[in-house]
Amino acid sequence: MSKTYRPWNPNQQYLLPPSVQDWLPENDMVYFLLDTVNELDISAITQKYEREKRGFPPFHPRMMAALLLYAYCRGVFSSRKIMQACQERISFKVIVGDDIPNFRTISDFRKLHLKELQLLFVQILQLCHEAGLIKLGHIALDGTKIKANASRHKAMSYGRMIKDEKRLTEEIKRLLEKSEAIDKQEDDEYGPDRRGDELPEELAHRKSRLKRIQEAKSALEAKAKASAQQAQEQREQEDSTDDNKPKRGRKRKAVSEVPADNKQYNFTDPESSIMKANNKGWDQCGNAQAVVDGEKQIIVACDVTGQSNDKQQFEPMLEQAQANVGVDKKIKAASADSGYYSESNVKFAEDKNIDAYIATKRNKHSDPVMKAPRGRPPNDLTVQEKMVRKLRTKKGRETYSKRKSIVEPVFGQIKRARGFVQFSLRGIEKMRGEWVIVCLTHNLLKLFRAQYVVTA
Repeated sequence: MSKTYRPWNPNQQYLLPPSVQDWLPENDMVYFLLDTVNELDISAITQKYEREKRGFPPFHPRMMAALLLYAYCRGVFSSRKIMQACQERISFKVIVGDDIPNFRTISDFRKLHLKELQLLFVQILQLCHEAGLIKLGHIALDGTKIKANASRHKAMSYGRMIKDEKRLTEEIKRLLEKSEAIDKQEDDEYGPDRRGDELPEELAHRKSRLKRIQEAKSALEAKAKASAQQAQEQREQEDSTDDNKPKRGRKRKAVSEVPADNKQYNFTDPESSIMKANNKGWDQCGNAQAVVDGEKQIIVACDVTGQSNDKQQFEPMLEQAQANVGVDKKIKAASADSGYYSESNVKFAEDKNIDAYIATKRNKHSDPVMKAPRGRPPNDLTVQEKMVRKLRTKKGRETYSKRKSIVEPVFGQIKRARGFVQFSLRGIEKMRGEWVIVCLTHNLLKLFRAQYVVTA
């Protein structure tokens, strides 16, 4: 007697087309996302469509926004793969039905409405606040390097630019002299009326390459000058707030307005930078920032910068976090690693009545644990020495130790669980917009897992 199996007929036809909703359980995330997006204010997007009355009716902006957010929640970031998912996956079909948008339409929607989509971040944050997922008792700030949509092999150092500029200038001069000699020879042979002003292909290529190198060189020089001025202003500010105390340690070096020879410029995406990408060596990246609340790992502020150093991000990130959550809730304590330490950052936290715990240096695992200080702190301690002493106290160690469990798992959830390891868009503004969508959908996932019910 042969084994009996369940009936299977992949060519079975239905008498009536079933609803796609019947193929998914009632608690699937796609229903939660549709309910949430239906309550969001997307008037900033729809206003663009209302101005233009001509043309074929576009896809509904709310449907496109729901599709994009759901795709990012599910770790699908490519517009082509989003289109493919709409054709193959039931949960995506619940959103779009049988009218599947082309990948170019999806890509254009993301690019055209990037700023408007960023406005949804605060709306989702308000829902997280209503659900009790934000307390602001302790927030943690950190940054992670995410690969840019550019190859590091398309970058050139400032020192190489100087050499190539000189080499190409000499080659162009030599080729021009050669071209003039050939023209003179042909004039003598064929007569002066022959046209001979076309640039040889070899010469045209060198001229265009020289122009691009000169433009890149000028951009690096302008950036270095601006950085030097900013560093000088920061030093003057720190010196003015140092209570006339004698300086300790090594004398600080003056910041040069001339770029270092190893300073890189990428011709594909000039706004990205060569950065140390965790333990994977150097790559073309953007420095993605996140401020995370300690209650349920909700991201309350996010940004992307082309600077690999985090020191300049402490103040604007905390200000953004406070603005996003509103004036009715105040940040009580904040922690950050040594990349954010500076005297001005500590002073800023004090002025805002924020209890800051910022590491002053990076400790190795083999370093001995310092004993907790006792008694009153001496009056002549510098800002850095006060912070070191604060972090050595029992409360300081306990508070700072929470930083890793607050912010670092968030980057793991984004980069490892969802697979967001490279930006799709180029330029800091577009990378910033895409990072906001990533952080927004991170909060959406937290909201869904908290079983929050969206009501009108």
